[in-house]
Amino acid sequence: MTHDTGSHTGFKRNEAVGLDLGWVNQIKVNRNAADRRAASLANRRTVKKEYQAAWLIKALQCIDLTTLGGDDTPGRVERLCMKAMRPLRTDLMEALGVTGLTTGAVCVYHEMIAPAARILNGRLPIAAVSTAFPAGLASMETKVREIELSVAAGATEIDIVITRQHVLTGNWQALYDEMVAYRQACGEAHVKAILATGDLLTLENVAKASWVCMMAGSDFIKTSTGKEGVNATIPVALTMVRTIREYHEQYGFQVGFKPAGGVATAKSALQYLTLMKEELGREWLEPHLFRIGASSLLTDIERQLEHYVTGNYSANHRHAQP
Repeated sequence: MTHDTGSHTGFKRNEAVGLDLGWVNQIKVNRNAADRRAASLANRRTVKKEYQAAWLIKALQCIDLTTLGGDDTPGRVERLCMKAMRPLRTDLMEALGVTGLTTGAVCVYHEMIAPAARILNGRLPIAAVSTAFPAGLASMETKVREIELSVAAGATEIDIVITRQHVLTGNWQALYDEMVAYRQACGEAHVKAILATGDLLTLENVAKASWVCMMAGSDFIKTSTGKEGVNATIPVALTMVRTIREYHEQYGFQVGFKPAGGVATAKSALQYLTLMKEELGREWLEPHLFRIGASSLLTDIERQLEHYVTGNYSANHRHAQP
């Protein structure tokens, strides 16, 4: 398994294709249909036994293991990185017959890139949140400079936040120009556009913002910062994933998807995996096209896998907390 988002055979990184306002302005989303489809996913019987174990291992490989607290310390980030490189206990990995298991990346603030880089030493991608995360309300000059500094410090992925007012006022040209500038500042580092969907009010706004960010060259679109009142939800994810499918059909580029915020249980991770597989296909279930932004999710996946191996659940406190 490779962790370099750009190294997959035949993978063609998304490029800015130009803003098509005619396309963006005609986008409509059927809220009732989206809710029905989301409900069908939520109510479905989950996969069981060895199939569930395999899916949970896949979910684990796609986690952006995250710490974004005001009380982050280098020591906490170092522990997070150690957990990312060895997310499952050795006895569980042996019982499951897997080796070399890691999460997809670690996700930290700019100030914590250096301690992460010391531990990871290039073995896993470092994603840094940028552009005045989480509100995004700083000058454009400041936000672009922050990206440049994070890339220089060793971040190989940048999670940017869009300016929500551009979406809420329908200023799609401003959003497009902003995203193009962010992509340019990232250089070789891959960029994930955080839409902060809980702030965007309607699924139509979510779909339009997704399209504009992809047209501007975003490598991933991501639901949330995790700091909004409402974060990742299945109806929002469905809307975003369908824009990814249509964009691929129209322009030939594969864009990744990252739900983040509130994805804390193995069951919810399985719902997102199922959504990806059914809407986009098996190809999108790899770390270069699918990530889950999470912190406590890993603990629940480890508990579920321990139950599969031993038949018993252990208490949360027995698992190392990232």
